Amino acid sequence: MLNLDAPALPVRRFQGDDVGSANASAAVLTTVKLEAAGSTAERGGAPTMQAAEVLCSARARSAMQRIYQLRYQVYSVECGFLEADAFPDGRESDHYDADSAHFCAEDVRGDIVGYARVVPGDPATRRFPWEHHCRQVFEEVALPPPEQAAEVSRLMLRGDYRRLKRGTPGCEASPYAPRQTGSDRRSQSSQVVLALFRQMYQHSLRNGIRFWYAAMEQPLARLLARMHFGFRQIGAEADYFGPVAPYLADLRDIEGRLGQDHPALLAWLQKPAVTHG
Repeated sequence: MLNLDAPALPVRRFQGDDVGSANASAAVLTTVKLEAAGSTAERGGAPTMQAAEVLCSARARSAMQRIYQLRYQVYSVECGFLEADAFPDGRESDHYDADSAHFCAEDVRGDIVGYARVVPGDPATRRFPWEHHCRQVFEEVALPPPEQAAEVSRLMLRGDYRRLKRGTPGCEASPYAPRQTGSDRRSQSSQVVLALFRQMYQHSLRNGIRFWYAAMEQPLARLLARMHFGFRQIGAEADYFGPVAPYLADLRDIEGRLGQDHPALLAWLQKPAVTHG
């Protein structure tokens, strides 16, 4: 069961031109500060937190550079998914970034400890990144309209928030596996993942996105199911930054299950943030 009694972690959202060139002077950074409002959340209840949004444009580009550094550290140095030599500046980015919405979680010192992005379909081909790697979709699967879907990708936690692979000092099991030693840090790991998914969910509501794709390993799918974000496998496993399979989630189904079983958690996920100028 997810431990929601964790230290507060701010989550930031970046989108569109926030990621682009120096000419993106109108970039908007949305900071969502999650503040602990109580001591213990009941099993299946909502996290005892309050949320607020702070709008600021000046810090978006520098924050994205820190995100790229985290992505390089996790995907190239720690997990070996991408060749480190391909990123001589120590920052991992790709051509999907400019059109994606980016989300990061910070600890109390302002250091980035978690990240995820939401990638829309290609406007020309109406395809998603996973379709270029996981080519075998189960026959019985009907894919949703591309304009109602997006892909969750690059989900990761900083190394000290993740579980180490047995027998390999310093080598990480996956970009997102929460630590299983040290109750405080493990609690924070779950907090990071939940906070990121809350912000991706609210972004999806605002932008007419009903379906989420994700290419992931089975352990992550099980972890998300325990957190009440259920995905179903829709295709065969392929090598896409490790052995992964394509998954699909219907946000209306998630809402329906939460409404029946965990209404307080659903209310927390859907609660609009308070915006400060």
